[in-house]
Amino acid sequence: MFLRSVVGKLWFTILLLVSFVLTILTFLLLGFFENFHVSEAEKDLMQTATKVSVMVEQYENDELMFDTAKRVKDPSSKVVILFDDQDYWISDSDNNDLPDVTIDWLLQQNDLLSVLESNKEVKKQKNIPNGSDNVMIVGTPVVDGGAVFVYQSLDVVEETTSQTTRIILLAAGIAIVLTTVFAFFLSTRITSPLIKMREAAFELARGEFNTKVPMLTHDEIGELAMAFNRMGRQLKYHINALSQEKEQLYSILSSMVDGVITLNRQAEVIVSNPPAKNFLENWYYEHNHPRKTDDSIPNVLETMLEEVIELEQETSKEVFIQGRTWVIIMSPLYDKTHVRGAVAVIRDMTEERRLDQLREDFIANVSHELRTPISMLQGYSEAIVDDIAASKEEKNELASIIYEESLRMGRLVNELLDLARMKSGHIQLNQDHVQLGLYLERIVRKFKGLAKEKNIELKLDVDQNLKMVTFDPDRIEQVLTNLIDNAINHTNENGNVTIKVEAEQDIIQFSIMDTGTGIPQEDLPFVFERFYKADKSRKRQKKKGTGLGLEIAKNIVEAHHGSISVQSKHGEGTTFTFKLPKNGEDE
Repeated sequence: MFLRSVVGKLWFTILLLVSFVLTILTFLLLGFFENFHVSEAEKDLMQTATKVSVMVEQYENDELMFDTAKRVKDPSSKVVILFDDQDYWISDSDNNDLPDVTIDWLLQQNDLLSVLESNKEVKKQKNIPNGSDNVMIVGTPVVDGGAVFVYQSLDVVEETTSQTTRIILLAAGIAIVLTTVFAFFLSTRITSPLIKMREAAFELARGEFNTKVPMLTHDEIGELAMAFNRMGRQLKYHINALSQEKEQLYSILSSMVDGVITLNRQAEVIVSNPPAKNFLENWYYEHNHPRKTDDSIPNVLETMLEEVIELEQETSKEVFIQGRTWVIIMSPLYDKTHVRGAVAVIRDMTEERRLDQLREDFIANVSHELRTPISMLQGYSEAIVDDIAASKEEKNELASIIYEESLRMGRLVNELLDLARMKSGHIQLNQDHVQLGLYLERIVRKFKGLAKEKNIELKLDVDQNLKMVTFDPDRIEQVLTNLIDNAINHTNENGNVTIKVEAEQDIIQFSIMDTGTGIPQEDLPFVFERFYKADKSRKRQKKKGTGLGLEIAKNIVEAHHGSISVQSKHGEGTTFTFKLPKNGEDE
């Protein structure tokens, strides 16, 4: 319909507004002019009455006075001169319908006769006997006594008012016609570019990004057309950029060794790569469960998705399919603050699990086998003590070597057992409130002598806002002791070792920084593995260790729900960083 279009709405709005304003203005003007005409008529009659009253006071000749009064008055009005109760004079009028007043009627009008008593002018509208219409009558007193009244029919005023009304209504009608033409012209002038923009928008929706809107004016509509054309160019640019990013993302996902599946909240597959599809095929083959649709997922993924959406945190699970071990790590995908789905990374961990099993077996075997050598070493030391060796020097040297080796092997066994307990989840934490400053100063004090021997400057930098914290002091001391000892042992003379502790919201961050030899880049990913040594050719004669300290430290930190990491540049230094919850809670 016409009124549903922008042209119709704009035209109708302008016409309605102008009509409303003209209607109010017409009523106001009609009221104003009606009062104005009545006021002017009263003013003219009063001027006539005043002139006649002056003549009555000045003229002694009645005939001359009456003749002059006829000349002074309006032809459509009449003049009444009241000398006393019995003497009065009424003039003639060109208006034959205007009745004459009688002395009896006049003497009955107390409101008119008040002019004799108060000597003030009066203005009234009366209905004279034998007259069909009301008349307007005014009166003014005469100084020597009596009064002068002038009256005329209200038809004269109403005729003037009706003429004014016709003129006002004609002007309003002309204004409405002109407004209609102007509003229609203005509406079509404004909406014509908008219609072209609508057509151009449909072209953009169909993918025609080269569509342009002509700029016919330099006003706001012209600026809108310019902005629309700029939007089209930007839209084309962003669409091309999104297409390139989509192709790049598809290439990255296709080239990944790990499987990636993106799911929405309805457990529908949004994105997947070939390794993920291979995993799904193996899973369905393993469970003899044919896929109903291409977007259906295994039950294990549905369960993990429900857990991720409910808890809003990462979850992982390990499954065994077709003789291979798969680890599924699923993380939530956020739409600002709302979880809109999840992304699952599926990794084939068969080889890693095999290596882990070998290492576990190795630890168990080493722990078992080392007990006999330790017993033998202790037996030799007893034999030496029993003077079996030839000389005292030989006894002491042999005893010292055997004793040191026995301690090293005993330490190895103890650490292996501790590590096995941690691995099985049997680690026991005795968390307590700790004054962090005093606690760290006591630990650092133990290494002052060792640092001084190597001429190494040992620094402690603790955030002053950290007072009381909660963790297992013995276990964390074990971590700090291991890291500080490693830092000093691998730092050359005149070097620096800094222990820095700072707060990050609800997390405490410990950093042990040294200026030592550093760790090669290829060895960084494996420093926390048991028995792994970065310098495999090094004979640990001076720097004795079991190769288990960093893994033990990692297990202790993770038992506190924290994390540990390392950064290093070969030849420049190493920084070990571990983070703990400030109040002993999860991060």
